[in-house]
Amino acid sequence: MLFLYNVTLYLAGFFLRIIALFSPKIKLFIEGRKNVFLILEEKIKTEDKTIWFHSASLGEYEQGLPVIEKIKEKFPSHKIIVTFFSPSGYEVRKNNTVADVTIYLPLDTKSNAKRFLKLVHPEFAFFIKYEFWLNYLKELEKSKTPTFLISGIFRDNQMFFKWYGGFYRNALKAFTYFFVQNESSKQKIEAIGFNNVIVSGDTRFDRVAAILERDNSLDYVENFKNNQQTIVIGSSWPKDEVLIAEYINQAPENVKFIIAPHNIKADQISNLKSQLKKPAILFSEKENKDLSKYNVFIIDTIGILTKIYSYGTIAYVGGGFGNPGIHNILEPATFGIPIVIGPNYANFAEAVSLVELEGCTVISNTNELKAIFDKLLSDNSFFKEKSEICKSFIQSNKGATETILKNVLHTIQ
Repeated sequence: MLFLYNVTLYLAGFFLRIIALFSPKIKLFIEGRKNVFLILEEKIKTEDKTIWFHSASLGEYEQGLPVIEKIKEKFPSHKIIVTFFSPSGYEVRKNNTVADVTIYLPLDTKSNAKRFLKLVHPEFAFFIKYEFWLNYLKELEKSKTPTFLISGIFRDNQMFFKWYGGFYRNALKAFTYFFVQNESSKQKIEAIGFNNVIVSGDTRFDRVAAILERDNSLDYVENFKNNQQTIVIGSSWPKDEVLIAEYINQAPENVKFIIAPHNIKADQISNLKSQLKKPAILFSEKENKDLSKYNVFIIDTIGILTKIYSYGTIAYVGGGFGNPGIHNILEPATFGIPIVIGPNYANFAEAVSLVELEGCTVISNTNELKAIFDKLLSDNSFFKEKSEICKSFIQSNKGATETILKNVLHTIQ
């Protein structure tokens, strides 16, 4: 089976080069990996001490960031190497300040894994949440490099738990510790013979709790809001926006809306704006405009949604009408904002928990959306109840980073 895995990877590499001729995203995936080894040779010397963190994409990077920052504090003389698999992670965070080297992870071939680890020679390695690359793990195990999974989550449909998944189960032997998000994950991994498992929780709670300690002010959002109730629609997709636009068009005049779409391509932004009957302005048009005169502010840029949530009365988090499902609900929750989402949220443990606690409301149509928005805007005691649930949810789930750090330090010292 491992032979088939390696053959599949080589074939994938070949076909991706062809697909890259027609797909900008795959082109980034291919082009970004061309000079990885040259970059490593230039930036890492044989005498350097290094620590390697791997994340699939942006969400996993953000999840691991509290641990990366703490490890950097504890080991200031080590170089921090951060790798991404996906362009959507690398392109957004390639200029981060926490890592000394940020690059794409070369495809998981035997030769790439050996060459990468020879150049990086990490003192210890971290994989964030998931992505289990078998050749990298095999080389880490051979070199006896302490390797940790942080904020891991395991589900029944993963290869490890299939009768034919023995070669994947063997790869897990590389891990010194599994730091998992919940008891269910712990039980699943223990059932296949691994006892080096600790339920640490989800490091994202630590990251979003820390958001409250920074400056989240945006003058132009304050001007737009103009002390009015404001509904923030974050990471919306077209299916979300059809419902949202219908509500906006009949909403009270004293309610404002900020929409930060997941995709900010010009044609999709234009389509969104065309559905609105109320005065709307784009972020890219805001200069020298009196934003207080508009009802809708469409954010056609990236990187500011977290701060925008701090101005929200209610947050609608998009993605719940498609696959893989909803986007990040923890950022609005940390500001104590009641949250509304679409029906596809079952694969997101934090959403399941917050729905059960009734801090997050699930809707499936325009009528349900209108009912919850209207009640939150008009019923102050109902609003405060939801708000407190969201705040408490974040604060009561902090601490994963400290648990991970304590056990890692104990292991390697």
